[in-house]
Amino acid sequence: MTTKEQKIQNFDPNGVGDISGGLFGLPFTIEESEVVIIPMPWEVTVSYSAGTAAGPQAVKDASPQLDLFEPGLKDAWKLGIAMEEISEEWAATSETLRDKAEAYIKWLEAGSPEIGKEEFQNLPADITAKGEELLQWLKQKALTYLEQGKLVGVLGGDHSTPLGLMHALAEKHEEYGILQIDAHADLRDAYEGFEFSHASIMFNALKLPQVKKLVQVGIRDLAQSEADLAVQSNGRIAIFYDAVMKENLYAGDSWKKECKKIIAQLPQKVYISFDIDGLDPKLCPGTGTPVPGGLEFEQAVYLIKQLVKSGREIIGFDLCEVGPGDTEWNGNVGARVLMKLCNWMAASQGKLEAQF
Repeated sequence: MTTKEQKIQNFDPNGVGDISGGLFGLPFTIEESEVVIIPMPWEVTVSYSAGTAAGPQAVKDASPQLDLFEPGLKDAWKLGIAMEEISEEWAATSETLRDKAEAYIKWLEAGSPEIGKEEFQNLPADITAKGEELLQWLKQKALTYLEQGKLVGVLGGDHSTPLGLMHALAEKHEEYGILQIDAHADLRDAYEGFEFSHASIMFNALKLPQVKKLVQVGIRDLAQSEADLAVQSNGRIAIFYDAVMKENLYAGDSWKKECKKIIAQLPQKVYISFDIDGLDPKLCPGTGTPVPGGLEFEQAVYLIKQLVKSGREIIGFDLCEVGPGDTEWNGNVGARVLMKLCNWMAASQGKLEAQF
């Protein structure tokens, strides 16, 4: 049987990506890998454009074309990154419930007429029950890997998907903060009647007492109720609005200074929740709810690097809302964000030596 060391010896990181290999064309099994990615093909409550359930497959398909060299991290590929098989069962459940949820949302948008009321009255509760099941499934799966000493990331799917990982980390750590890169605040209470809505992920995360701080970056589309919740949070929620950050940059501030202000708000242990629509939509046109503005790719990477440089530990992450669209571009950018998150999380935990 070939060992991990033998695979490292036989693998050419400069060669053509092996599309029959694992994530990024790497040859490692889950058992051999330091980082495990759990794909979540789920998008039941998406209220604008569907497609993100196919995000994990799009990212995986694009990943072998990436070069593995990471400036500042020597031989990062030797770490070992592997992704679980995409669950056909959860994908099928998502598709079935998504059709029902879409009809329900259209009924809501029509003013909730009497026609259809009986058909839809139990649907939010049914979908919430399945969302709770998904949460517990992911929590147990993540805990199994965490107890093996592995680093864990979730690849969505819509932004509701990583809640189970957040719950697992809450069992492993007394406290942590969340760094959210996103166009949206996702602070709505059971949006459209769905407790586990993609627009409610951070509202739900804040129910965990271990989450001491939520720092949101790139926000540019939110409801008054979400802004009010942040103001009334006694500092637990800090929003770095995209427009304000841009105005600071236009006035002469550096991105380094902005990053320093963001990182200063975070505790020692940090979970990164990366919604791809936090980037400029030219980088993610297939995402579910694109919004003008946002971060450039290297701006986001620089923020993550500065977080690691500060000595903080990245304890987990998610990457969500990568919609395949009608071009490989979305999966390409998603795969590059995913690789950065994997490598710099490992560096923050001393599994890779970083040079800044």
